[in-house]
Amino acid sequence: MQISELAHQASVSVHALRHYERLGLIRPHRRANGYRDYPASIKREVVFIAMSRQLGFALPQIARRLDDYRAGTLGIDDMVHALRERAAALEQQISQLQAQKQVVLEHQAWLEAQQRKRQMPPPAVQDAKSPPAPGNWPRVRPKTPTKSSSQPAPHRKTP
Repeated sequence: MQISELAHQASVSVHALRHYERLGLIRPHRRANGYRDYPASIKREVVFIAMSRQLGFALPQIARRLDDYRAGTLGIDDMVHALRERAAALEQQISQLQAQKQVVLEHQAWLEAQQRKRQMPPPAVQDAKSPPAPGNWPRVRPKTPTKSSSQPAPHRKTP
């Protein structure tokens, strides 16, 4: 079967098939004219690769399991374990993104507060010589308790 036919049957692009071949994931035969010739059995492997990619597995991870898949030794327990690990990794990414979103919202709120302050008329009693006090910038790094937070930092000499 030619590359375009395999791409159509496995619902992947020709570009993806060439990429998988460059990485050594699939190995088509070559005809005398140089065209790729794929056996019908390779469709299952391509579908396995495409489904694994859809679940977010990286190609190096897929490559490690592909030999077991080809040999028929990739058991359901192995696949369930891999999916549990992937779900845990996604959960961690979601937590990190939620924390990052919270920081973004805090910075947005701070900037909006600064904007409102600038739109308000200045107080009538303000001294003309002193500039208005700037607002505190939001923290870049969250405060984390340390063991030595009650002790002063050691003095460092500068060269």
